[in-house]
Amino acid sequence: MKIFLDTANVEEIRQAAALGVLDGVTTNPTLAAREKRPFRELVLEICEIVGNGVVNTEVVSTDTEGMLREAREMASWHPNIVVKVPMTRAGVQALAVLSQEGVRVNITLVFSPSQALLVAKAGAYFVSPFLGRVDDISGDGMALLRDILTIYRAHNFRTQVLAASLRHPMHVVEAAKLGAHIATMPFKVFEQLFAHPLTDRGLEGFLKDWENARAVLGEIVEPEAARKARR
Repeated sequence: MKIFLDTANVEEIRQAAALGVLDGVTTNPTLAAREKRPFRELVLEICEIVGNGVVNTEVVSTDTEGMLREAREMASWHPNIVVKVPMTRAGVQALAVLSQEGVRVNITLVFSPSQALLVAKAGAYFVSPFLGRVDDISGDGMALLRDILTIYRAHNFRTQVLAASLRHPMHVVEAAKLGAHIATMPFKVFEQLFAHPLTDRGLEGFLKDWENARAVLGEIVEPEAARKARR
């Protein structure tokens, strides 16, 4: 499963990219607006940080012609851009045109298997079910993800399922277990994937034991400069 960061903050993206496990970034108008920078400039910097990874940008028009105009423009900025289009009638109509033109489209704000079926037939590159938002209204986000994956596998759709609106590490783990192609998450959730109290406790114990023993055992690896100084 690929890991995307759901942010437009370049510092967060740099930190995640430096760890060697980041496959891409998803942005939206809300996240981009927080950065208070020219949008194209921001997106291109993110593309540079992510390297070969995918960067998702989102249209803001609500009519088909406006979506097409914005999507074509953003797709021209960088070859790694995937354009996000909302799950509306106008959005699906725009998707059908863009997919024929070779523009990769991520259909966002998907909340039902029937919506996911339609966008796969129309040629979506990614589909983004918002699992956490389904949970927020006492639904079952993971059941939604399971249904979408079952439909796609049954009919060999090429659309990749991007699990979105992930609120905590177990959302990520469950999405991985079900076979989601991609999980996108806020930086806070990404950081939580590293954490476990037994890891911290174990490392603390190892270091304490070594400090107690080093007076007898000496250094495990003596620096070259120190060895030369003793000769």
